[in-house]
Amino acid sequence: MAFKATILTLYPDMFPGPLGHSLSGRALEKGLWQIETSQIRDFASDKHRSVDDTPAGGGAGMVLRADILARAIDANVAPEDPRPRLLMSPRGRPFDQARAHDLAEGPGAVIVCGRFEGVDQRVIDARGLEEVSIGDYILSGGEIGAIALLDAVVRLIPGVMGNMESAETESFETGLLEHPHFTRPAVFEGRDIPEVLTSGNHRKIHEWRMAEAERLTRERRPDLWEAYMADEDDVD
Repeated sequence: MAFKATILTLYPDMFPGPLGHSLSGRALEKGLWQIETSQIRDFASDKHRSVDDTPAGGGAGMVLRADILARAIDANVAPEDPRPRLLMSPRGRPFDQARAHDLAEGPGAVIVCGRFEGVDQRVIDARGLEEVSIGDYILSGGEIGAIALLDAVVRLIPGVMGNMESAETESFETGLLEHPHFTRPAVFEGRDIPEVLTSGNHRKIHEWRMAEAERLTRERRPDLWEAYMADEDDVD
């Protein structure tokens, strides 16, 4: 059964968007994964199709109503549906490569795209929504986050990438950032390709790439470097 993504959003026209191109787009055409959208506003009950209201206790902005979002979820997701229910939220658990692998190995995901100041907590609790964040910044809504999440996941579905070795050596797969890459021409604006990469010595090439990955991680992402070194200590 193909990976299936169900997107609950106020802007269904934003999908598939970039997901309809390149690797994910070709995989979509081949039926390796599926995507469907549902307009949350269709489940409003008033003539204006309102989906939000003022926050209890006062404050700025508006809040997505629990009853309307619950109806949208219930209409699109059967109680026995095994797919995780994700809510794109800046206060959610950070999305990472390990989570992308977990999702790629499963049946799909239901993704709720938040808007306004947030979503009524009661529907988050009542419908078991898992809050997920793609970074420590604020977007206008969850749609862009959902697209980024799905792009990271879909490329890991078997058959999507022509060479899975490419995925195995990418940043975060080993706990390190990826090493620098080079290709022709041999000289660009006076800059040469590192000699070791044209030596044909595969052991030395591997050692160079590993050293560069460690250097970049140590310099740019001390948080990843600390976790990587802790893992190395555990192995030792």
